[in-house]
Amino acid sequence: MRNQEKIFVIGHKNPDTDSICSAIAYCDIKNRTSQKQRFVPKRAGQINEETEYVLSRFGVQPPGYLSNIGTQVKDMDIRMSPDADKSMSLKAAWDIMQENSIVSLPIRDKEGALEGLITIGDIAKTYMDTTDSYLLSRARTQYQKIAETIHGEIIEGNPHGYFIKGRVMVGTANPDKMKEYIEEDDMIIMGDREEDHLQAIAQNVSCIIVGLGIQVTENVVKLAHEKDIIIIASPYDTFTIARLINQSIPVRYIMKTDNLVTFNTEDFTDDIQDVMIKHRHRAFPVINKKGKCIGTISRRNFLGMHKKQVVLVDHNEVDQAVDNIEKADILEIIDHHKLGTLQTVQPISFRNQPVGCTGTIMYQIYGEQKLEIPPKIAGLLCAAIISDTLMFRSPTCTLQDKMAAGALALIADISIEQFAKEMFRAGSNLKDKSPEEIFYQDYKKFIAEGDICFGVGQISSMDSEELKEIKARLLPFMVSECGRHGVTRVYFMLTDIMTQSTELLFYGEGSREMAENAFKMEPQDDAFYLEGVVSRKKQLIPPLMEAAQMSGEYA
Repeated sequence: MRNQEKIFVIGHKNPDTDSICSAIAYCDIKNRTSQKQRFVPKRAGQINEETEYVLSRFGVQPPGYLSNIGTQVKDMDIRMSPDADKSMSLKAAWDIMQENSIVSLPIRDKEGALEGLITIGDIAKTYMDTTDSYLLSRARTQYQKIAETIHGEIIEGNPHGYFIKGRVMVGTANPDKMKEYIEEDDMIIMGDREEDHLQAIAQNVSCIIVGLGIQVTENVVKLAHEKDIIIIASPYDTFTIARLINQSIPVRYIMKTDNLVTFNTEDFTDDIQDVMIKHRHRAFPVINKKGKCIGTISRRNFLGMHKKQVVLVDHNEVDQAVDNIEKADILEIIDHHKLGTLQTVQPISFRNQPVGCTGTIMYQIYGEQKLEIPPKIAGLLCAAIISDTLMFRSPTCTLQDKMAAGALALIADISIEQFAKEMFRAGSNLKDKSPEEIFYQDYKKFIAEGDICFGVGQISSMDSEELKEIKARLLPFMVSECGRHGVTRVYFMLTDIMTQSTELLFYGEGSREMAENAFKMEPQDDAFYLEGVVSRKKQLIPPLMEAAQMSGEYA
C-alpha cells in the first residue's frame, strides 16, 4: 500500500527566510510544470520572526515541519489485510488466509481498531488438539457457525444460539449403551436411526447432528422443538463431521490479544528493525494515525522499501540537512553556497550559482520556464533576497540579485526600502527570546578537514543597543553549548546592518587562535570587531577554514 507519491522540497536546519521562501517557490514551479508528481514544501526547523513576518505579510502558510527524512513504515509496501472479526469461525479465518496467501490475520472491530491477531500456527495447533471434547462449549460456539463449518443446515432450533455447556460426542452405540456415556447438554453426532435420535432427546442433549443428508422424522423434530434442542443436517459422514467440527469455534477464543507487537505508520524503520529481530514474528500489524489497523508488514518489506524523495534548497552540507538525509533519495539540489559534504548514489541535477540568494535562482528558473510569478511568491522571493544580502549591503550580493529583487518588488507591489525596514525590525525583535532561541535562530555547523568541527550563529539587527544586550546574554550560553553535537569551537556574529560590521564572539579551545589567524587581529572585550564583515558565507567561513589549514591543524 502506498500513499500518493510526494516529493519534499526542504531547506536547511534553523531555516532562514531564503530557505523557506525558496522551498515554497520551487514547489510552485514544479507543480505547474510536472504532471506526474506532487511537490510539497517542508521546513527542517523552527521559523524565525523575520520569516514569520514575511509569510504573514503575503498571506502564505508556513511549510509543515519535517524533522526526519528517514524511511517510515508508511514508506513500505504495507500488505492490506482482508476484513476479519472475532466472531468468525476458525474455518472462515483459515479460508481467508489461504485465499490471500497470508500467515497472520489481524482481527478488527467495526471501526477498524485492532482487537487481536491469529496466525496459521494458532489454527494448526487447535486442529491438532483433538482430545478436548469440551472445546466447542468452552469457546461458546454459535450453532450457525457449526452448521456452516460442516456445510450443514439447521432444520430445528435457533441458529443464533450458542453451545455453552457439554461435550461433543459420537452417538453410534445402541440406545441402552448411549445412556451410559451421553450426558445432558452434550452435542451428539449421529447416524440415521430414529431410536438413537429419540434416546438423545430423552437425555436432553443440546444439539443433534445427523450426517449423509439424512432426513430426521417429523416426530423427532417435534420432540426436539419442545425441548429447545438444535438439529443440524450435514452432507458429510460421521468421520468428516467429527474432523471438521472443531474448526467452527470463534476466532476470539484463540486469537492473541495481549502484548501484541504493532507498528505505527509514522514509526521510523530504524526504530523497528531491532523489534522485528527480537520477536521474529512472520508479520506485524500496522496502525495508522487514526488508530485503525490497515494491514501488516514483515521483515521482507525492508527489501522493497520506498525512500522518501527530496529536493534540497539553500544548502548542500550533511550537517545542515534534515536528519537522516542519507536515507532519502535526493533528486535535486539548488544552492548558492560552497560545495559541501552531501553525497548521492547516482547523478542528480545540482544547480549552484555564485549569487547572494537562492531566491535569485528561483527568479531565473521562473523566467527559463516562461512562468508568470504570482504576486505572493514574488513578495516571498524579494524578501529572501533582501534578507540574504542585507538589503544589498553584503559582499555576496551580485547584480543579478539586485535586478531580481527590483523585478520581484514590482510584481509584489512593494517598496524595497520600506519593506526591508519592516522586515528587519520584525526579525530583530529579540528581547523576549531566550539565549538558546537566539543562538540557534540562524546557526550552522561546519567541519574542516581533520575533523575540526565548529558552529557559527548570526543575528543581524539595525539596533546597536539591542546587539549589546544580546552579547551579554549569549556569552554564558556559548560556554554551555560548546562540546555538544561534536562542536569544539563556537562563534557568534552580532551583525550591525547600519554600520555594516560584525562583532564576533568565540568560545572553545583553539577558537581564539583560529580567528586571530583568519583576521590578523587580536580580540577586544572577548570579541573580534570586524569592519565591513556581514556575510558568514563569504567573509567569515572561508578565512576560518584557511586559518585552520595554514596552522597545520589538519593534513
